[in-house]
Amino acid sequence: MLGIGMLGLGVKSMLDVLKIPPSELFALLVAIGFAAGLNLYATVAVLGLLAHFGHMPLPQGLQLLTGWPVIVASSALFVIEFFADKIPAFDLIWNALHTFIRVPVAGLLAYRATSQLSPEHQLLATLLGAAVALIAHGGKTAARAAVTPSPEPLSNITLSLGEDVVAIGLTWLATRHPYVAGTLALIFVMFIVLLTRLVIRAMRALFRGAEHELAGS
Repeated sequence: MLGIGMLGLGVKSMLDVLKIPPSELFALLVAIGFAAGLNLYATVAVLGLLAHFGHMPLPQGLQLLTGWPVIVASSALFVIEFFADKIPAFDLIWNALHTFIRVPVAGLLAYRATSQLSPEHQLLATLLGAAVALIAHGGKTAARAAVTPSPEPLSNITLSLGEDVVAIGLTWLATRHPYVAGTLALIFVMFIVLLTRLVIRAMRALFRGAEHELAGS
């Protein structure tokens, strides 16, 4: 009877831990979504390993990540991406294909993580996770397109290593300090959006200047 009672207390304690406040959960999802947009496989592998070894509890909908098949598969894919993502030109093809993987899976992770919320909040979380992942992925792809024409591969490799570090570090930080990680992810998002707008404006000004030059000649 004592053993059953202790087991019941243990289960109750775990359930209490999993009752994450909505604001903290959404901060966590923003950080995880951004990390997934940079490197989905590293994000999933880190989450799975941390949860598997008891360093953090995962919502019921994400318990699948703690299984060794998912951990091994995501780790193997991360190793493949680690090398493929550092080959100039090929990395653009790789990232283009992963537009259809990183963004939907980030949305799915958010959907599964918020299964205990209302349908409206779950839908909002799904859209948020996918949108943040899309912005991160778009910023990554734009940066790659900018450095790929460089004849030396060092800039491409350095950029890729930086993305890997941010994805893994942000995922780990989100499990320890979700508000800090979520705030950092939002800063990255705003930076990418701002930079994108500046690039678009510069390109428009360039084309307008070219049109004026052609019209004047």
